[in-house]
This record gives sequence, C-alpha cells and structure tokens, in this order.
Amino acid sequence: MTDKATPKAAAKKAPAKKRPTAKKTRASKKAATQSGNKGWGKKLWSICWKLGLILAVMIASYGIYLDQIIARKFEGQKWHLPAQVFSRSMALYPGAAVSHGQLMAELKLLGYRKVANPRQVGEFSASKTKIDLWRRPFLHPQGDQAAQRVMITFDSNGVVSVARNSDKRQLAVFHLEPVLLDRIITGDAEDRLFVATKDIPKPIVNALILVEDRSFYEHHGVNPFAILRAAMVNISAGRTVQGGSTLTQQLAKNFFLSSERSITRKLREALMAIIIDFRYEKDEILEAYLNEVYMGQDKARGVHGMGLASQFYFGRPIAELTVPQQAFLVAVIKGPSYYNPWRYPERAQERRDLVLRLLMEAGDLNVAQYQAAVESPLGLRKANKSVHQKLPAFFSVVKHELANRFGDALLQQSGIKVYTTLDPIAQEAAEKAVVQTLKQLGKNDETLQVGMVLTDKYSAGIAAMVGDKVPSYRGFNRAVEIRRPIGSLIKPFVYTTALNQGKKYNLASPLKDEPITLKNGQGKTWSPQNVDKKFRGQVPLLTAFKKSMNVPTVNLGMAIGVSDVATTLDKAGWREKIPEYPSMLLGAVNGSPLMVAQVFQTIADDGRYRHLNSVTTVLNAQNQPLAASRPLATQAIPAASNYLTKYAMTQVVESGTAKRLGNAFPYVTLAGKTGTSNDSRDSWFAGFDERNVAAIWVGRDDNGKTGLYGSSGAMAVYQAFLNNRAPLSLRMAPVDGVVQGYFERDTGIAKEADCGGMVKVPALRESYQPIANCGDPLPWWKKLIGG
Repeated sequence: MTDKATPKAAAKKAPAKKRPTAKKTRASKKAATQSGNKGWGKKLWSICWKLGLILAVMIASYGIYLDQIIARKFEGQKWHLPAQVFSRSMALYPGAAVSHGQLMAELKLLGYRKVANPRQVGEFSASKTKIDLWRRPFLHPQGDQAAQRVMITFDSNGVVSVARNSDKRQLAVFHLEPVLLDRIITGDAEDRLFVATKDIPKPIVNALILVEDRSFYEHHGVNPFAILRAAMVNISAGRTVQGGSTLTQQLAKNFFLSSERSITRKLREALMAIIIDFRYEKDEILEAYLNEVYMGQDKARGVHGMGLASQFYFGRPIAELTVPQQAFLVAVIKGPSYYNPWRYPERAQERRDLVLRLLMEAGDLNVAQYQAAVESPLGLRKANKSVHQKLPAFFSVVKHELANRFGDALLQQSGIKVYTTLDPIAQEAAEKAVVQTLKQLGKNDETLQVGMVLTDKYSAGIAAMVGDKVPSYRGFNRAVEIRRPIGSLIKPFVYTTALNQGKKYNLASPLKDEPITLKNGQGKTWSPQNVDKKFRGQVPLLTAFKKSMNVPTVNLGMAIGVSDVATTLDKAGWREKIPEYPSMLLGAVNGSPLMVAQVFQTIADDGRYRHLNSVTTVLNAQNQPLAASRPLATQAIPAASNYLTKYAMTQVVESGTAKRLGNAFPYVTLAGKTGTSNDSRDSWFAGFDERNVAAIWVGRDDNGKTGLYGSSGAMAVYQAFLNNRAPLSLRMAPVDGVVQGYFERDTGIAKEADCGGMVKVPALRESYQPIANCGDPLPWWKKLIGG
C-alpha cells in the first residue's frame, strides 16, 4: 500500500515561518531612513560644493576683473593732472632792472616770510640796500633749482650783485620760483597738485594714521575688528557716528566707486581694498591717498590732495606749514564742509586741536609743543585772496599761442607745465591803475572802456594785459581784438624813417609848418591842421615831434615817402595791412594795444624786432620741454637812428605833450608818445621805462566821442600804473654811431661845440660834419657861458 501524506502531516514536516517582532520592524525602518538621509546628504553636499565652487570661480573672476581695473589705474595714469600755468621766473643778476621794492613785493606774493635772520627756506630779511634770501627749491624750465641762500645788493638803478651766503661767490644769474597762476581744468572738476610721499611732512602722515587708520601697516586692506567696533558704536548711538573703513578702503571708494550707501558697494570696496593691499606697497597706497583725498571746494572746483589743500587753506607749499597747520589738513578730512575754517572757525579749531592732542598722546609732540600749537591761530590765507588768478585777457592770449605753437590737443595732456611771461606785480599794478582811472574818468562818461598791454623790454614777453575796465571780466578783450585809429602813435615811425636818412635829417632839421593841401585820385582834397589851428612857418624836427605837430609831420612824411614809412612800421612788427595814403602819416591806421605794444617794443629794444610772446616753455608730464619754433629776431631799425627816436620820446615826457607825466616823476627818465584820433574818439598812449613798454587805449565801444586826448585819458592810466609800481629810470646808454651834435637853432646847420647859440642834441656820426667857421667870433666869456 502506498503511503500518501496527509495535508496535516505535510504541514507538520514543513519549517514554520517566524513573524517579525515590533522591535525589529522599528529598527529596519530606522535603517531605511538613515540610508535615505545619507543619500540626500550626499546630494545636498554635492550641490553645496558645486555651488561653492561656482561662487568661488565667480568671486575669483570678479576679483581678476577688479584687479585689472585697479592695475590700470595704479600702474597707468592715476589722475588727469590739470595743466599748471606759471608766471615768469624773476631773474636777478648784476645790472638787472629790478628795484629793492619790486623784489620785496615779489617775495610777498610768493609767500616768503620776513624775519630778522633767515633760518629755513621760504624766509628772508631786508635792509635798505640788501635782501638776505633763503630761496625754495623749485622746477625751472632749465632744470631743478636747489634751495639756496643768497645776499642781493641794490642801488638806485637795480641789482648790483647776487652772492651765495655759504662762500660769498658771485652768481651770474639767480632765479626766483615763478608764481603758480592757475591750473587749466579740461575734464572733471577735480583740481590737485601732486606731491610725492617723501615730500609730505612726517607729522601729517603720523596724524593721518592716528586719526584715520591706526593699524594701516598691520592689516591687509580691511580691518574686521574696526568694522565690528564701529558697528557696535553705531548701534549703541542709534546713528552713524564712527566708520570702520581703512585708508585703503577709502582710497578704493574714492578711486573707483560712488558714495552710495549699500551692502553691495561696501563688499566691492572691501574686495578692492584687499586686492590693492596685496598688489602694492603701503607707501604707494599712502601716496595715492594723500593726493586723492577730498579736502574742500573752491567754487566749482573740488580741492583734492594735501598739496593743493596747503595752497588752498594757507597759500604756501606744504613743506613750509607749521605743525598746527599740518594738523588742520588731517582734521578737515572728516568733513571739509562741516569744518570749513572760514565759515566755522571755532569748529575747525576744535577739530584741529583734537588731532594735536592725539599727536601728543602718541609722543610726536611734547606737552610744551602741544600747548603752543593749540594756542596758535589757524593762520589761513585771506578769504578774499583767490588761489586762481583771474586773468581772462592774458589767458586768452596764452591759449591761442599754445594752440598755434603746440596744437589744439596740448591742454588735454595730463601734467603739463606752461611757463608764461606774465609779471604778476606788473599785472596787479595795471589792474589797479585801470580800475582807479576809469572810475575817475567814468564820472563824466560811464561808457568808457580800456585796453592795456605791458611788455618786458628784455624778454619781449607780455608782462601784463587788461582787456576791460573790470579786469576780471571774461568777454571782449580790447587789448587784442579792437581795431581803432592809432592817431599820433604813428609819428615816431615817420620821424625814425627820416632820421635814418642821416644826411638829410637830424633832430635839429627845420620842417615846414605851412598850410598843405593834398588831392587823392578821386579828386578829394585833404588839408591837415595842427591841434591849435596855427602855422609857424617852420619848426625844428625835435619840436615838431615832442609837440606832436601834424602839419610838419605830413610835410616830412610826404618828403621821405609814405611807402617808406609803411615799410618801417612793417619791419617794426605791424602785421596787418597798412594803407599807404597821406592820412596814414597822422595815424589813419587801425590797430590794437597789442599791435601798438609790438612796434614800440621794437623802439624800446634798440630797434630790434622780436615777436611778442606769452609762453616761454612747456614741459610735459616727465618735465621735458616740448619742441616749438619761434620767429628769429631781426634788426628792424638801425640802432643809431632808433636811439635818436628814443631820445625824442624822452623829450615828449620832459617838455612835450606828456610833460604832465614828467612832472609827476621829475627824477626819472621816461619815454612816451600820446595819441588822439579824429574828434577825440580814441585816446592812446605808448611809452616805456627801463623795464616795461606800455600801450594803452581808452575809448568807447560804439566809437563815440570821448572828449579825451591821449594825455588826459590813456596817459592817466599809465601814470596811475607808475604810481602803483615805481618806474625804473630809462638808461640812455651810448650807442655806436651816435655823437653829441651842435646845431644852429634856426637853420639846423651843424657847428662846433664852442659856437654860440647852438642846440645840443644827439646826432648820427656819419652825417655830423660841423662847420668850423662859427661866423662872428664870440668873446671868450660868452664861449665860457655857452653863448
């Protein structure tokens, strides 16, 4: 029988399955959860490190981008430095036509301090005939000039000697630094004078670090502790009372960022500060900061950097500031407007004293020095004395000359230095003279205007220029742009032309003073008249000249030829068309004060023509001179005949139409010529002393009648100028080819010196052939007293 397992038996034989317990179920669930969390953790970590890597790459890329920006700024041109425009550099040498008073005025203008005994640069002492001067170092167009102490001696004619104090050695020439007239800003409104860190006084650097960033030399661009401390102070105060930015962060903000307050800007500022600190030395960062920091506002111009701030607040170079003044420059950084010393002097002084106290606590000042410093005044420059010279007429000529000689793009270059011919003392005297005289003349006619040009006889440079009765007015420049009949100012060139024909004419030659009528090609007649409407038959040439007589002048001009007179004027420097008509002999030639100054400069300079200029040298940013051509000098008028004209012009001042000027300066030899156009529409004067040539016009813009003659209008301006700046007597040094001549009064015939009744005047040697026979012999006693 086959056994068959029953279902029950089968069930007994099969292994039984165990049911999971509750404990094991919880464990398996936990393990599963941990396994899932671990997977998500891995995923989250993967996402985070990838995002971190991307962020790091982005920060690194942004850092590289910022690094390139910073490098371009730091290693290229950090700033566009405005073109600096300087005055002439006063030259002192034996025989220089510079008086004791003129040098004193120049030193005052340059900010030198008068002391009993000079002990440092920027100081001088003075007696009646000597000046002991310790000159500053400066950049001259010919190269760097070191600080030097000299003794300058004077007499009534000017400089006698210049001797070095150290070894008493006589110097051939000694230059003073030029006056910085202005900086020409062509881009943004930022103005600065670059000063290297080595030239910044040490107390300024020490005070800056104490006040602004004590850990400057320890941190790496950002100081987290300072930021945290500032945050806590500000939170406690409920407002912003303290900043945590380092000097490097401030530099980064000033150089590259705006003043916007945001977290993004602060983060960018911090990153840039770290890059700057990593790339550059601390001293280079400090130099950039000292020249970049905002220090105040000069009208439309922002004052940046310590160098310009020193001039702006104190009117002197930074190296010559006192410790209290140095402390003020650091103090004002916190808020130039808030601590404006002219508006809020007490507030400014309190802030300065805080900086001085920090210097004392740091050991940079002892108690006595600190006490003396806080008791000292701020020592500011006068608020009404601008650091920019308002010279619109002169600057317009400078810009025109720069464009002609160096190109229109010159002033766009950074760091150029333009050395001009301007004499700041002469300019100041000219402006005062214009204001004083036009105010007086304007009582009768408020529409009167003026144009005035002064040249330096020795350099042929424009020493001063005024183009309006309000000298600072920026508009129509009457010194250059007017074209008005020059009247009798033409006469010296008529007489010079004649005197150059020595065998025909001399200063004693008789000229016809008789009615004359001339007819032109259209049949129109012209009958010139003397001012007094009288005729004298004949007059000596010198008398006709100094009395500015019209009829003798026309007779002389017609005899020598109108074209010859035009040629003389052209050679002397007149660069516009000269109408060759008889009326030209009395000044029917239109010109400007600058054009008149040019031709009278030629007479003053012994007949030598040199083109007037306003710019002497231009240096580039590397202080190398830029090449430019200049016209060559020529002998326009023979020196001997030119001397006779100069002599005649001195007689105009002594006893002619300008004798009022001679009476005002009785012991000074001056040369001059008055001029008046028809109907007294234009009043002119041209003249010179040993130093300056002047050309002045007074008239109305509408060409109306003024009622003024040359002696009552333009000459009054010149006289006021000489009152403001004492003249130097003209040196009538003998000229080769000129001798002392003796002539009969009536005939102009040359005679011997001992003949009676002679006129004594200079004459050309080649044509002076005196007649030995005097006629009736004179008694010895008459010869003794000169006939």
